[in-house]
Parts: sequence; C-alpha cells; structure tokens
Amino acid sequence: MALIRIEDPADPRVSGFLDIRERDLTGRQGLFVAEGEVVLNVLTSPQSLCRPVSLLIDSKRVEALGQVLAGIDGDVPVYVAEQAVLDGVAGFHLHRGILALGRKPDFVDLPMILETMAPDAVVLMACGIGNHDNMGGLFRNAAAFGASVVLLDQTCCDPFYRKAIRVSVGAVLRTPMVTGLDTLAAVEMLKTAGFEVLAMTGGANEALSEVRRTGRMALVVGAEGPGLPADVISQCRSVGIRMAAGFDSLNVATAAGIALHHLTR
Repeated sequence: MALIRIEDPADPRVSGFLDIRERDLTGRQGLFVAEGEVVLNVLTSPQSLCRPVSLLIDSKRVEALGQVLAGIDGDVPVYVAEQAVLDGVAGFHLHRGILALGRKPDFVDLPMILETMAPDAVVLMACGIGNHDNMGGLFRNAAAFGASVVLLDQTCCDPFYRKAIRVSVGAVLRTPMVTGLDTLAAVEMLKTAGFEVLAMTGGANEALSEVRRTGRMALVVGAEGPGLPADVISQCRSVGIRMAAGFDSLNVATAAGIALHHLTR
C-alpha cells in the first residue's frame, strides 16, 4: 500500500479531518471520524456496516498497523504525518495517533428490517438519549448481548459522534440501527411485527427478574432523570430492576445491559 505523507496541516487532502471537535458538532454530511486502533480494527473488519473513506495516522504507528492497513482497499488513501502535523489538523493533541474518516451506512426502513428478524429476536430502543457516553454504552451492550437492532427516536444524539463510537469500542459501526423514529409509532410497528415491548421504568410494579423470554422482545429505555414519557409506558409492559432499599437509580446503559443479559441469556 502506498502511504501518502502530509507535511502541512492545511493540505486539502486531509481537510475532512480538520478541527475535529468543532465539526463533531456541525456534522459531516454522511461521514464520521473514528479514533484509535480498537475502533479502526472494527471499521476495517468484515463485520463493519461502514467503510473507511480515508485514514490519517501518526508515522510512528504505521509499522504496528501493518496487518490492518494491508487489508484496506487500495482506493482508500492512507495519509501519514508527524505528531505536530496531526495535532495541527485535528486542532488538539491527538495522543492515539490514529484517525479514520468513514461513511455512515445507508438508511434502513424499520418495517423492512423487522420482517427479516428471527422469531426470538431481541431489540433495543432508546428514547431521548442525549449523552454520548450513554449512547456508546448502549451500543456496546447491544453488541455484547446480541440485540438484532438498535432503534433511536428523533430526540437521541448522533451515535456516530466520535466519543460515542469510542465508548462503544466500535459497536456503533457494526450494529444495525434505525434512527429518527417517532417513539409511539415505532412501538406500534414492533407490536405489529410480533414483539412484546418492555418499557424500563423505576416506577414499574413488575420486576425485570420476573420476565420470561417468549418469542420476539423489544426493550425500550429513556434518558436518566426524566425517563420514558407516560404515553410510551402506557403502550408497553412496564418493568423495573429491583435495587437495594434507599436506592432507585442506575445509569441507563447499565440498566439496559442488565436487561439485555436477562432477555438473551
């Protein structure tokens, strides 16, 4: 593979990596930036639903990444630069020394993907998740416990935000998802497709431990604090995780991980 050396942070060939933090907030028109060796390994793996557009790597990291780079399509440019140039491009000190510009997967229609799922499929749906750490954690748990798809309502943050991808250890790149959903409409679609829909809420009378997996199941979780809207809970079977006396709160990704383990064990 031919490596392309970059000497100037203003080189137009690496303009997609410029000022990463600022552009994380404004978006990249169907592209995303992935950071670090672990995420690069997922992005370039056969399991990835995304594909790299270009790479920007610290010249000192090239030799150790030889096997990964050898498997990348020849039309994907691999740029290498010294640390100072990398920092100038990124707009901050890039201590991991590895960046990849990737393309998001094509939009997936919810009814269509539900039709293809197994009779015992488990689905995770998130509503109102605005914290990128939590988003990454949800995808990591979904991948770990074999959720068939992650559904995100229209108020969720972008799972392809760089930090969310990093926290997910690349699970965002390999997990089927449908985004921008209306929550109530999605719940109705799940029911029509034969899913029993469970809403996770601290006020539920039924304990998660009492739930038995029967056919297709969907788990719906909301943001910490406000939780799920009452109209959503009313359309689902509400369940909660019993905790020690005097404590009633879990991080949403942790709660989802416990529930997914219970439903898929």
